[in-house]
Amino acid sequence: MKLEEILVDLEETITSLEREDISLEDSFKEYQKGMEMIKLCNTTIDKIEKEVQLIMDDGSMKSFSNGVGDE
Repeated sequence: MKLEEILVDLEETITSLEREDISLEDSFKEYQKGMEMIKLCNTTIDKIEKEVQLIMDDGSMKSFSNGVGDE
């Protein structure tokens, strides 16, 4: 599942949780579903960060998570 799809599903879950007529049982189910989607988002973002590399001025490759912005 793509990150964008996960975020759309998460938004739908949040909207469901905001409904006034949601039962307590359904709200727990939706909350659990939302937490799982957040974990999946974090895992996906971590994976993407590790794959992203920047070409430095000297032509060397530097991992995104290794000091980018530490100037």
